[in-house]
Amino acid sequence: MALGDQQKNPVITRDILTVSELNQAVARLLEESFDVSWVRGEVSNFTPAASGHWYFTLKDNGASVRAVMFRSRASAVGFTPKSGDQIELKGRVTLYEARGEYQIQAEQMRRAGLGSLFEAFLALKQKLAQEGLFDTENKREIVEHPRAIGVITSLSAAALRDVLTALERRAPHVHVIIYPAMVQGVGSALQLRQALALANERQEVDTLLLVRGGGSIEDLWSFNDEALARDISASLIPVVSGVGHETDFTIADFVSDLRAPTPTAAAELACTARSALADRVERAQGQLSLGMQRLIDRLSQRVDRHAANLVSPAQRLSHQAERLSGLVFRLRAAAQRSDQQRRTSADRTIARFRVVRPELSLQRSQVQRAAISLDSGYRRLHFSREARLAFLDAQCRALSPEQTLSRGYSIVRSKNGKVVHSSLEINQTEILEVSFALGVADVQVLALKHTKDGQ
Repeated sequence: MALGDQQKNPVITRDILTVSELNQAVARLLEESFDVSWVRGEVSNFTPAASGHWYFTLKDNGASVRAVMFRSRASAVGFTPKSGDQIELKGRVTLYEARGEYQIQAEQMRRAGLGSLFEAFLALKQKLAQEGLFDTENKREIVEHPRAIGVITSLSAAALRDVLTALERRAPHVHVIIYPAMVQGVGSALQLRQALALANERQEVDTLLLVRGGGSIEDLWSFNDEALARDISASLIPVVSGVGHETDFTIADFVSDLRAPTPTAAAELACTARSALADRVERAQGQLSLGMQRLIDRLSQRVDRHAANLVSPAQRLSHQAERLSGLVFRLRAAAQRSDQQRRTSADRTIARFRVVRPELSLQRSQVQRAAISLDSGYRRLHFSREARLAFLDAQCRALSPEQTLSRGYSIVRSKNGKVVHSSLEINQTEILEVSFALGVADVQVLALKHTKDGQ
């Protein structure tokens, strides 16, 4: 820090500073003077806190510096460092003001010397995550009771012995089929893909275990192959990955349907223990026995109830005969009542008919008298209507226009047939039609004479 910078800082230029003010000023100077940078060193005194934060010392042969990595950053590292590991971390230089010690606040971490591999790992992880290959909804369910389990690993790998031992102990009834492949080195990723393709082609297992023991990021790099990850995602058979130790993460772990921390754990997750199945069968057998006993008890009670209602055939026939005799008696009585009711109804009908039957001779005399009266009335009405009609005809004839014309009157009409009532309705020289009692004449108006009242 230059002297000129000191003069510009009002805190530093004061005569007397408190310890807090001094540490605050130094913290600002450190944060402003150092950019975020990468630092390489050996991990020492590594302490993971319950909060998820990591506290450790980064050292080399000549010096050491305290470092902290908060949980939000530590969760994205992909492995948990331990004392003695060589790492590279990227962070900011800060001051822990409570003790006046400067420290590195780590933002990223990778194993030393593997920066390019780790960057490639993170880039591929981000790419596949954005494509949805890690999404939970795309994961296939692991078969709970597989008929056979396939293992993809090296025949010489210790992981294979661990898996076979775990399966033999846990589920000796499950068949195991091994699809051998190299698990590290040149061409190992291709062999892993070929083994996976062979298992999908044969379709002879229900679950696939992709396993190998622990190692460095270089040893596990075959499981970070992009093509292998896409094959795992497209596999028709669910895949359980058990690569490395609990702190090791590969792309295959993220894209598999289930990730196990170790090969042995993968074998345990792939099937249900035989003892657990035996316990489940025993519980089911107990429940079945209890259910059957309850069913038998209910059916026994039903049998007893029906047995109490049973009667002998002779007794049943006797009851039926008695019932039949009663029905025959009731039928005969009902038939007799029906006949008596019909006879009584017929007698009543005959009596009513005799009462209301008309006297035909009396009715015939009444009809004859009514016919004579009707004929006489008709004749009188006819003569009266004829006289009335003759009178009305005479009146019509007397009032008809022909009768008026016969007395010397005439009817004057214009050429359009309209009757002329006044001289005001015609013009001089106009041709008019005059109707007489006998004949019609066309006349021409020579002169018009109007009366004072216009008529």
